[in-house]
Amino acid sequence: MIYNNLIYLLVVILMLTTSSSPEKTQIPFLHAAIIFAAKGFIFQQVAHHLFNRRPIRKAADYFAAEQKLSILAIICMAIDVYLLECLYYFNKLPFTTELPFLLNVCGIIIFFAYLCLIWVTARPKYGLIFGRKQKAAAFVAANLKINLATILPWLLLSLASDLLQLLPLPALKNFLSSPWGEPTLLLIFFAVLVVGMPVILVRMWNCTPLPVGPTRSMIEDFCRSQNLRFAEIMSWPLFEGQMLTAGVMGLTRHFRYLLVTPALLAAMSPAEVKAVMAHEIGHVKRYHLQLYLFLFLGFGMLAQLSTSPLLALLLNSDIFYQAVTFTGKSPDTVLTFASTLTLLLFMLIYFRLIFGFFMRNFERQADLHAMAAMGDVAPLVRVFEKIAWLSGKIRDLPSWHHFGIGERIDFLLNCQQDGRQIARHHRKVHLALALYLLVLISGGLLIWQMPQDFLGDAPKIKFAEALIKEKMSQEPGQAMWPQLLADLQHSHGRYPQAITAYEQAIALDPANAETLNNLAWLLLTAQEPELLNPARALSLARTAADLVRSPHILDTLATAYWANNMRQEAIAIGQEALALSRDNQKFYREQIERFKNSDFSAAIYSPANNTSDNGQL
Repeated sequence: MIYNNLIYLLVVILMLTTSSSPEKTQIPFLHAAIIFAAKGFIFQQVAHHLFNRRPIRKAADYFAAEQKLSILAIICMAIDVYLLECLYYFNKLPFTTELPFLLNVCGIIIFFAYLCLIWVTARPKYGLIFGRKQKAAAFVAANLKINLATILPWLLLSLASDLLQLLPLPALKNFLSSPWGEPTLLLIFFAVLVVGMPVILVRMWNCTPLPVGPTRSMIEDFCRSQNLRFAEIMSWPLFEGQMLTAGVMGLTRHFRYLLVTPALLAAMSPAEVKAVMAHEIGHVKRYHLQLYLFLFLGFGMLAQLSTSPLLALLLNSDIFYQAVTFTGKSPDTVLTFASTLTLLLFMLIYFRLIFGFFMRNFERQADLHAMAAMGDVAPLVRVFEKIAWLSGKIRDLPSWHHFGIGERIDFLLNCQQDGRQIARHHRKVHLALALYLLVLISGGLLIWQMPQDFLGDAPKIKFAEALIKEKMSQEPGQAMWPQLLADLQHSHGRYPQAITAYEQAIALDPANAETLNNLAWLLLTAQEPELLNPARALSLARTAADLVRSPHILDTLATAYWANNMRQEAIAIGQEALALSRDNQKFYREQIERFKNSDFSAAIYSPANNTSDNGQL
């Protein structure tokens, strides 16, 4: 449950952090409010149906219903972000401009509201299946504390990032503006946070030191025998202390806490409690906490480095622009959604397959350490059997982050019979970590050295066209947008499309000399002979020159005369362009020589006669 909710929260965080507040909403506030309320009502009804009208007799049924509703909550959150554009309304709240972190907090609050609806509805079935009846407020509060703890580091890092930007220190601002400034400071803060986080969590979860007595003395003696030092042994009141579990937190002994729930201590014999502690000690001895941190940072590094190539491929894909047309949304909105979806898929694959693989096998390593520390597999097997029975007969319940309890028991029994499997498993984990590190370094170097424009200018051009077309649809009476589109297409050799766009611009603004001039130049110099039209070009150039007597427009007119075998007129207009020119006289002199000594049909494809030299665009 906790591990699944971590992924769900990561998905929501990804949606919130990759989205931006729009300038205006496409759905009026009243309509958006009605949709939001109706969606919440439907969500509650679906939750009621799954937990009260469908048979839920075992733990697997309960967790399946909870998983379905959690996914539905993510879908509802996506509707809030992408359709109802909730960030627009959050942005109206006080201090959100100075602290953008608050926008994400508001989004997280809405998602937790969906989760609270799930927990309130699920509580009766939870008590029936797991034999632990709790008040609704206590049940919801316990779930909130657990899930808030999983995202607390992100919340604190986001707040720190915003506060750093507000500090009135010029030297700090210069450092933060450098490519590695903010990441370096955040990495330092993250390291401090990771080390000190257990102190915050034990207070957040209302943990208290385990009372002095035989149980505490036994655990302390056992930890000393295992050479494990810690800050404190804490009683963990998870779900009012009725959950059968234990844990260890902290990278260093001064901030390391052993956690154990009262229910587990009550259900287990002294030998079984030692077996549980030995399992947790195994995580410390095998450096699993540090490795989990490494795996999280590895995901962040790969996600960050893969952003640019993924965006380039996305912008170069025809499917992206078909989605823009189909949805009617702005290209940047579709780009945000598509890039978020891509990162979401990457995150799900990474955590469910790669991270999940290491989690399952780390748990087996901890089990093996417990077996070795106890000198026998029996105490840990009894622990597993009791947990499976008392937790709602979950012995064969599958999980992506832990092997099933039955699988863990079978593995331990096999290892007791054949000790070679122990070394084989440790070797498997070490090789997997080495392979992961190799892939991480190789992938990082490959993406790092990959040029940002490895697909050329095509993605940028396509995206620019999409943005201009959006403006054309928003402001159909503005000639500026089809003119910009035509200039962009003209400069990249998309002549038929450019001609169409120029004609649109001229229809909207017939007296725009630049548009007339650029279309005339295209009709004179297009690299596709079937598009050449010297007669039309001459007409357009004359109109442009009548409006504005500038050198580059006169040069187009002179070239049009030349193309229509009117050499003397071309020379005369060319000389006028030369007289008006201040910075490019050499070019205009060369043009006059061409008019005098060359035939237009022979010179049209000459590199000297191009739009960049002429400055038409």
